[in-house]
Amino acid sequence: MPDLLDIPPDRLPRHIAVIMDGNGRWAQQQGLPRFEGHRHGVASVRRTTEECARLGIEQLTLYCLSSENWKRPPEELDFLMHLLQQYMIEERTTIMQQNIRVAVIGRRGGISEESLAEIDKTIGMSRGNTGLRLCLAINYGGRAELADAVRGIAEEVRTGRLDPSEVTEETVAAHLYTAGMADPDLLIRTAGEMRISNFLLWQISYAEIWVTDLCWPDFDEAQLYAAIQSFAARNRRFGGLTN
Repeated sequence: MPDLLDIPPDRLPRHIAVIMDGNGRWAQQQGLPRFEGHRHGVASVRRTTEECARLGIEQLTLYCLSSENWKRPPEELDFLMHLLQQYMIEERTTIMQQNIRVAVIGRRGGISEESLAEIDKTIGMSRGNTGLRLCLAINYGGRAELADAVRGIAEEVRTGRLDPSEVTEETVAAHLYTAGMADPDLLIRTAGEMRISNFLLWQISYAEIWVTDLCWPDFDEAQLYAAIQSFAARNRRFGGLTN
């Protein structure tokens, strides 16, 4: 595994976002039912979260369930809700021991009441922690987020609290689910797909993208280190010029 100690702190990403793709394909490759891919994917979540906390990364955002995933078979969705609920319960001790703050972005509608109760409990318990922020995107869609932001801004204009001429990029950012969070510096996608799948459309404007052919259950610390090494070697110009 590469040694990150030779990377200056200012070359590390502050915020890493991950599109965790390929659970079902991994299960197929192993001759297993799809739900086993999701079960093994939880282990990758645990490894990645703990390593990001150890490295001092400020935020890790994981794309857990998209708003489009509701098209999947009901039994698979029920299993995903069960896994989510189980994760929130079983990881609380680790979350508190490692000083991790949990946040969730996305629409609450459609998520089971039992899962929401466990999510809210874990968020409440970890609110005072000061280490890695673990942000889980659940029932999340980038276009839905932008629509909700526009709706919120329109309501403020309608009630006279905001003049249309005063709407800026900062105004939009303040109405997103991620208000108050830094934009991702590094976007990782597993399973080799070259698309962003409606994830953080506004926030990843200048994120560095890194893709691996490995499916999410096979993603480990070595892959995380390779992504960070690639990020640290890039020249980020943000539309300007550098020497």
